[in-house]
Amino acid sequence: MAHIIKNRQIIEDSWQTIADDAELPTGSVLISLARWNQERAALLERSDPLGVRLPNTANIADLVADLPHWPVVALEFPKFADGRAYSQARLLRERYGYQGEIRAVGDVLRDQLWFMARSGFDAFAVRADRSLEDALAGFGDFSESYQPGADQSLPLYRRGRFTKT
Repeated sequence: MAHIIKNRQIIEDSWQTIADDAELPTGSVLISLARWNQERAALLERSDPLGVRLPNTANIADLVADLPHWPVVALEFPKFADGRAYSQARLLRERYGYQGEIRAVGDVLRDQLWFMARSGFDAFAVRADRSLEDALAGFGDFSESYQPGADQSLPLYRRGRFTKT
């Protein structure tokens, strides 16, 4: 079974990612947005948990009505330099109040995890050729954030960390 980082712990991943042309097994599955759009009525009848994998080109505002059906939203990072999923995560958490799991998938590397968590991600499917233990250690690379984020709504100066001398 595959492993992921969730809530800053390495855990077994109970979710199966299913191809668009594959039959859905029992258990928790992640499907593409395209499959959701094509088979929505039938998928709503499903009793097992269903999550959706969104391309970083998806407009989150168009999906708000469906968010309550998805305990997991996986946001794709097709390459390291493409950060549009950061904005999607912030929108999900801050504008639309999504409380489910937001998972980073694709080209996910240690250097990104801390910033992803600041944007609202709480689960990370690190690239298969990278160490989960090393990636987890990346959360300790920074001790404090100056700006507000999905994980801390106040900037550092409003948290009383600095005093005038």
